[in-house]
Order: sequence, then structure tokens, then C-alpha cells
Amino acid sequence: MTTIISFYDYTGEMVKPAAKAGATCFCYDIQHEYWQKEHPNATTHYPSGGSITYLRADLHDLGVILCEIPAEHKEVDFVFGFPVCTDLAVSGAAHFAKKREANPEFQELAAGHAMMIAAFASMYDCPYMIENPVSVLSTLWRKPEYTFHPFEYGGYIPESEAKHPTWPEYIPDRDAYSKKTCLWAEGFKMPEKRPVPCESFGSSKQHRKLGGKSAKTKNIRSATPRGFANAVLQSNFPWLIIEGTR
Repeated sequence: MTTIISFYDYTGEMVKPAAKAGATCFCYDIQHEYWQKEHPNATTHYPSGGSITYLRADLHDLGVILCEIPAEHKEVDFVFGFPVCTDLAVSGAAHFAKKREANPEFQELAAGHAMMIAAFASMYDCPYMIENPVSVLSTLWRKPEYTFHPFEYGGYIPESEAKHPTWPEYIPDRDAYSKKTCLWAEGFKMPEKRPVPCESFGSSKQHRKLGGKSAKTKNIRSATPRGFANAVLQSNFPWLIIEGTR
């Protein structure tokens, strides 16, 4: 059984391909409704035998990541992390000075959440991938191992599934949009690119149509591109694909 943990993950888009192929996945985020994995509504099951359990957790409490969650999992094979980028992304640099006045260590605290995800993975000696946009993590921690744009992996989405199943009005077909995304990783295998034409480099439906700071806006903008998730399945979990064809 392949067990995957995904932190700060509300949508579950990153682990859906693996779950559909048979992996047992757990997505932790403060927005989820259920605290206990035993709750019948917390888990989505797939015909392959794989599943995603969506669990509520206050991941800003580092004790949750390093103590409480490890107590629930004897073995973990892979860790994904999508720490909140509000205090890190350079797109919000105009607000950094005001935030620093309120809390001089606000960015160090935010960066610490990413570092704790890596520490969690080291407890299991397993690979990890941590995602953030272009941010000060490059200064406060280390430079990212990889970068990509969603359209570069749109070719992993079949034409028959081109439209986004949840937000087709905001996300272009086959992820045909640009958004420089950085990955801090260890043991992670970056998949080969299969690009599709980008609708407008440097712009997207998300930025034109979404506004404000609502949870919906943040969730859509931070959702893992489906093509990239499909590609990661192939490059990092090939045994799931083989087992799924038996």
C-alpha cells in the first residue's frame, strides 16, 4: 500500500491521480470539516481501492505536524506540501513593511511551516515536494530545485477531459495558462514536460476574473494544475500505474 500525506491541501488535486490509481492519501487543511479519519464522510473512495481522507488540522501549530499527525501514521511513502504563501509570495511585497511592523518575524514564521513539512518527511525518510509561487522562501530557506508553468504539463490532460471539472469558468482548458511555480524537493522526480499552447503568457482567466481575498479565490489560485498532478503520478509512482492495469 502506498501512503501519501499532503499538507495545506484543501482541493486534493495533487493526490487525486494517485488515489484513483490505488494510493491511500490524507489531505490536511484547516478548511476541512472533519477531525477524525474514522468519520464516514471524511473519505472519498475510488474503484481502484485508493482513497483520499480530508482532515481538519491547524498546521500553524508545529506540534500538530511533528507530533500529532505522525502518531496517526506508521508508514508514509511521499509528502506534498502547499504552505500558505500570503506572507511569502513576492506578489505581496507591497504589504511586507506593514506586516513587519506588526510582527518582525512574520516571514520567518511562515517559512518555518515549509521547513516543518520537510522535517516531517525526514521522519519517514521519504521523498517530498513543497510548492510555493516565487517567494522569499528562496532567501529564508534555499532556492527551489524546480520551477514550472501549468501549461507546460497540459499535455497530460486528455482532450476528452480538457475542461476543469470544478472551475471551468476560471481555469483554461488543459491548464493552458502561465503561473511560475517553484518546488522545493528531495527524492522527487520532476516529470517531463508536455506543453500545450498558452492562452496568454503572464495572464490568465484567474487573474482577470478573480478578485479579492476570499477563501474561494485563494483555493482556485492555489489549486494544483491537473496536468502536473497527472505527470507527477507517472514520474514518481509508476508502480501504481502498472498495478492499475492488472
